[in-house]
Amino acid sequence: MLLAPLLFLLLLGSASTASAHAALESTDPADGSVLKSAPRTVTLTFSESVALLDDSFRVYDPDNRRVSTSSAHHAKGAGDTASVTLPGKLGTGTFTVAWRVVSADSHPVSGAFTFSIGKPSATTTPVATAPTEDPLTGTLYDMARYVAYIAAALLIGTATFLALCRPPDPTVLDKPIRTGWWTLLAATLALLLLRSPYEAGTALTTAFEPSAIPKTLTTRPGEALAARLLLLAATALFLLRLRGRDRFGRLTTATGTALAIGLALTWASAEHASAGIQVPVAMTSTVLHLLAMSVWLGGLTALLTTLYRAPSLDAAPVARFSRLAFISVTVLVVTGIYQSWRGLGSWNALTGTSYGRILLVKLGAVVLLLAAAGWSRQWTSRLTGAEVRLRVPELVRTGADGAPASTSDGPPSAGDGGTEAAADDSQDRLRRGLRRSVLVEVAVGVAVLVVTTLLTNTLPGRAAADARQTATPAGIPAASVTIVPFRVGDAGGKVQITLDPGRVGENSVEAVVYGPDGGFATVPELRLSFTLPAQKIGPLDAGIKDEGGYWGTNSLNLPIAGTWTMKVTVRTSDVDQVSVSRDVRIVR
Repeated sequence: MLLAPLLFLLLLGSASTASAHAALESTDPADGSVLKSAPRTVTLTFSESVALLDDSFRVYDPDNRRVSTSSAHHAKGAGDTASVTLPGKLGTGTFTVAWRVVSADSHPVSGAFTFSIGKPSATTTPVATAPTEDPLTGTLYDMARYVAYIAAALLIGTATFLALCRPPDPTVLDKPIRTGWWTLLAATLALLLLRSPYEAGTALTTAFEPSAIPKTLTTRPGEALAARLLLLAATALFLLRLRGRDRFGRLTTATGTALAIGLALTWASAEHASAGIQVPVAMTSTVLHLLAMSVWLGGLTALLTTLYRAPSLDAAPVARFSRLAFISVTVLVVTGIYQSWRGLGSWNALTGTSYGRILLVKLGAVVLLLAAAGWSRQWTSRLTGAEVRLRVPELVRTGADGAPASTSDGPPSAGDGGTEAAADDSQDRLRRGLRRSVLVEVAVGVAVLVVTTLLTNTLPGRAAADARQTATPAGIPAASVTIVPFRVGDAGGKVQITLDPGRVGENSVEAVVYGPDGGFATVPELRLSFTLPAQKIGPLDAGIKDEGGYWGTNSLNLPIAGTWTMKVTVRTSDVDQVSVSRDVRIVR
């Protein structure tokens, strides 16, 4: 009843594409650049290792026709690159590159960029040619992930409660354990089936293609899911051997612990912990975090089930779980602080990134959860204290030989019966209070788990900050391209000038002269200078030289941001020349 509305609301709010986890750092050719000749390859560099798909690259020419390319591969064997070889002759105009890869933490990422050869086209291929997400596939995959988290918590937490808290009637927990196992099995199979269309962003029907699952099993997420299925089979055998036993021995406890760690590793090996900095420490922290979460939230569910189905439960199992929950909370806090630092990287990322804002929501929910846990702990203390008070009078009235030390042989007085009835009423009231507090704790705990799952779907703040530092800022072209028309006598033409990156500091300059027919033209001299009138700087001679087909230099230094006046002087003969000025914006 608690999970259904929470999952429903969550899925309604998450039908859009999840944030990618591998951030694109650079492209070669650069986005928006204008090249004098066709490149041999297209290479993308990411913030972490990526896996390549059969259709990772789609290159479109200016007429929106797909260009035949080689299969995608890692450039120079580097896992954080993706490269494709282009054909020898591409022609001129603007080309669009649509790409899609899978980041090291199992989430697909896609996008598109453009580059031009010779000169930009009047019209370009729309970016919509990039691979798109199928909403149904993405929603079902996300739902299976959420259900898998909850099922793992139920299975591991209930088994731990049964082993360490020793409730008087273990059979009442058979159903939660079976439910957790079967639900986790179903969710894992669904993830395995949906993995291929989820990576490719295709429709659900492609999940049933004969090659889909074999292809998935060759990837790291697929291997993790296959390992989870094997561990679930071993867990089933382990639970069957324990049926009917009242106590866990050392061997069975060690076996159960190993299986729980193995299950947690299937998540850690395919998500955030498997990529980025300090991977071994992050993997260990993630496993401990998942286990502590499962022991606490799953144990709460087991305690709530026991409280409702075994009304005669004494305070001992409750007190044992209270101590176990305290240890789990301590582990959660320590590992949570480390993972927050690793994911954020800076205080600014806490409010300046989606990851940080979701983390703040999670922290608020955790505070509520701790408050609910404190409330439950108070009821536990009252219940334990009430049982101690009930047992003390019996010990006082007991003689040295174990016989009652009563001075009368008659039956107990009516007052004794009234005292016991009052005590029973008091314990019932305490149990009802504990049930209510645990119910609230479970509800808030499920909300925390939902927010945690959202967090695993979001680009970490550290990666987002790194991508902003290396990538071109939004709205700023990767290279500044200016077209300068000119006319000398009856003849005319234009000069295309590319400043790369068009920002403060060192810039490279490429200047190509076109004749009146739009073809390449040669001129005996081309000069280029820059002036910043607002700061009274310049003119600065760019010092471009004839490079055989174009004029260029790699040593133009523009020291200050602002609107510079670029003066182009074209000499077409010994006596004919013209100068034309244009404003160009140089940013930091």
